[in-house]
Amino acid sequence: MIEDIKKLFSTVQQRNPLVHQITNTVTINDCANVTLAIGGSPVMASSPEEAEDMVKIANALVINFGTLDDSSFEAMLLAGKTANQLGIPVVFDPVGAGATPFRTKRAVQLLQEVRIGIIRGNASEMNSLIGGTAGTRGVDSGNVDTDITRLAMDVANQFHCVAVISGARDVISNGSTAIYCDNGHPFLTKITGSGCMATALIGVFAGAAEDMMAAAVAGISVMSLAGEMTFGEMQTPVGAGTFRVKLMDCISTMTDEIWENGVKLVEIT
Repeated sequence: MIEDIKKLFSTVQQRNPLVHQITNTVTINDCANVTLAIGGSPVMASSPEEAEDMVKIANALVINFGTLDDSSFEAMLLAGKTANQLGIPVVFDPVGAGATPFRTKRAVQLLQEVRIGIIRGNASEMNSLIGGTAGTRGVDSGNVDTDITRLAMDVANQFHCVAVISGARDVISNGSTAIYCDNGHPFLTKITGSGCMATALIGVFAGAAEDMMAAAVAGISVMSLAGEMTFGEMQTPVGAGTFRVKLMDCISTMTDEIWENGVKLVEIT
């Protein structure tokens, strides 16, 4: 897995994958910039009138529920179905699923109508996708009374995808194998959009990869490692604004060598 992901860094630089993102308007600028920072190219087209045409020229599609409404959801369905027809990987971030019946219903509908390659969310969002009742605090994770590794494997098996549960310890599973990423820092929760940016990074790697498990591990681990490195390099007290800027700097200068030297992965079966 390590060697496969190292190769993905150069593949991303060579291919400059175009990632069509129907995403959170709160974090859309961060998602676009982090896509550029790691070597991809972003296009943020959310109109139903062009969703199908835009995804036809993309290498990956990211669907993010951050600021979901009926119009953007229509575009998500159109783009997702077109991506499936063309074999373009789809990455789904079910932001706030479980917080309201509207979001939960739409997430279930999307998963029924569009084949998803990778789902990334926090524990309560992911639990809601499989019928759990954990309370989501807006877009933040609530308490989940279940084993997170088991939850990741259940989501992966139910939706035939790779599941990524982000948290103090990130868990990535394809249903039979789970990988833990032990990088990260609590300060990532102090800025808006760290989860959305992680999903965007996963989308970039998915646009350059054959193996969605490798793409998922690459994207989430780059975000977590960058957060850890950024906080470690700053003097205390750490300011949220400065942290955000330096985090983007860290991602834009991330290489396969820096990643290999800093990443902390544990694989189980």
